[in-house]
Amino acid sequence: MGDWLNLLLRWLHVIAAIAWIGASFYFVLLDSELRPPKELEDVRAGVGGELWEVHGGGFYHVQKYRVAPRVLPEHLAWFKWEAYTTWLSGFGLMVVLYYFNARTYLIDSSVADLTSWEAVGISIGLLAAAWVAYDLLCRGLVGHEAVLTAAITGLTALAAWGTMQLFQPRAAFIQVGAMLGTIMAGNVFFNIIPAHWELVRAKRAGRDPDPTPGIVAKQRSVHNNYLTLPVLFTMLAGHFAFTYGATRAWLVLLVLLLLGVWSRVFFNLRHTGRTIWTLPALGVGAVIVLAILIRPGDNSGSAAAAEPVAFAAVQPVVAQRCQTCHSATPTSKDFKTAPAGVALDTTEQIVSRAEAIKTVVATKVMPLGNVTGMTQQERELVVAWVNQGASTK
Repeated sequence: MGDWLNLLLRWLHVIAAIAWIGASFYFVLLDSELRPPKELEDVRAGVGGELWEVHGGGFYHVQKYRVAPRVLPEHLAWFKWEAYTTWLSGFGLMVVLYYFNARTYLIDSSVADLTSWEAVGISIGLLAAAWVAYDLLCRGLVGHEAVLTAAITGLTALAAWGTMQLFQPRAAFIQVGAMLGTIMAGNVFFNIIPAHWELVRAKRAGRDPDPTPGIVAKQRSVHNNYLTLPVLFTMLAGHFAFTYGATRAWLVLLVLLLLGVWSRVFFNLRHTGRTIWTLPALGVGAVIVLAILIRPGDNSGSAAAAEPVAFAAVQPVVAQRCQTCHSATPTSKDFKTAPAGVALDTTEQIVSRAEAIKTVVATKVMPLGNVTGMTQQERELVVAWVNQGASTK
């Protein structure tokens, strides 16, 4: 049952996220590409900008009103369920994967000795705290975008560092992404959609709409646009142990989140006609530098690396520390099938995945929460064996 919930929720989450992110990208591009209306009649009707588009074998003429049209149309297309579905399915995944299996996926007693209820309570509390802190900052720093940006960056850094002191590194990455995703969904639910309803109610009541809520909603929508790629990275990061298993992983997370924002800066500027190629060049340079800084070491200075390591010495370590989960017949109570289909029962299976084993063992992301108690000496032994060629002798 758990596997089916995982599959269906993950599928729904990805579909909804594609729709939400796609809409965000489109409307930011649309606002950036709007041109003043050419028809005097449109200007008098309150049109603030227009754009001609070609797509799907036809032409489209899009107009945006400065506040609202004179007569409210009978049909309005709303963009909200993409956001709500993304957050609800994402939270469902948190429950199924991390909360129901907190001891396996969320808690690492060597990081913080929490009970399952404590860990889950802290995780949910942080989701709420992220929205409250962000919303208060936005309300208190109206008109000071540079200061607001610095404050949000600082709080994100604090969240990245703080969650690393509470949870497993992989779970910490997901937690920060969930906090940013909660901010995005909160913007839609508490600001953007209510602002749209205010415009609709005003027109239905025959009064001139107050443009202020719409201005705030636009600000929050732009914030969401800059957060899309950082959140998308955290959704994918769980598959790349070299990121969340790195030394000072919180700083690695922060840098990669900022690179996501940096990418949106480039594209959003390009939509306005300003193509600054130094931005992607600096981004590529930053990725290269980061990759060099966090590349896994070979542990060549360890005692285990000083002499040849035989497979006969490594195999019992894998059997005791890894095969409880990674087996065709797991003995762990948390898994009925091998996670990600990775079984390490045979010599061939172990040797074929030697480099991957080295990465997760060296970075201490496996075993999950170190529930099987792998020692540092055992980690060094496995790493040395791989560095020496992963021989079966």
